[in-house]
Amino acid sequence: MQRRYGGSTLKPAVDARTVTAMVAEEPRTEQSAKRVRAVLAGVVVADTIRPLLVWENPYYPAYYVPREDVRGDVLVPSGRTRASHLGDGQLSTVRAGGREAVDAAVEYPGDALGGHVRLDWPAMDHWFEEDEEVYTHARDPHTRIDVLPSSRHVRIDIDGEPVAESHSPWLLFETGLPVRYYLPKPHVRLDRLTRTDTVTHCPYKGAAEYWSVGEYPDIAWSYRNPLPESERIAGLICFADERVDVHVDGVLQQRPQTPWS
Repeated sequence: MQRRYGGSTLKPAVDARTVTAMVAEEPRTEQSAKRVRAVLAGVVVADTIRPLLVWENPYYPAYYVPREDVRGDVLVPSGRTRASHLGDGQLSTVRAGGREAVDAAVEYPGDALGGHVRLDWPAMDHWFEEDEEVYTHARDPHTRIDVLPSSRHVRIDIDGEPVAESHSPWLLFETGLPVRYYLPKPHVRLDRLTRTDTVTHCPYKGAAEYWSVGEYPDIAWSYRNPLPESERIAGLICFADERVDVHVDGVLQQRPQTPWS
């Protein structure tokens, strides 16, 4: 999985011994009113107006689709199971349009998740909330994005040398994450930046392109065409606060501890 500094896509690894020791527990769930569709090989394999949001990890939810809202001929039980803190999940392969996604569907017993199917997000070709395509993972209804103009003096240093400085940054506040400082390109030492081939997606911002600085890969990113809720950061550049020194109004900020630290 590619790292993504602008959002919350990573979750802690769980080793086999931990899984074995886990006892099935009731997860946090929430009913959604969105229409959600999953597509594989051009076939709509799931289409529901009553998806269940399930927080399998602390960072973002997953969609569980009622069994009757999954196309009946696409699930082929594999006979295998997947152990997790939710219990022993029964696995199925998803077959559609001449392709198959092996063990890409899981069903857990119990009152909370019984009768629902979770399709592995990356195994599907497309996901839609209503008629808008969504990338990386389901959106968390409790996550908010605020992008505000600021007159704070922000300076970004790498190895003690300034690479960006601005008195007109845009500050992006995202629930559960540290503030991110987005700077106009004229305020960035573009001669220090080398574009990379990395492209990642955020369900709240869109597709990001990346730059490296010296020996530091993918340390800066930008959203050329962000999603509507984040359109104010279009074309601005942000640096990974976890790996650079950020000075705000002359005060060196503590590097945040995040899943990407």
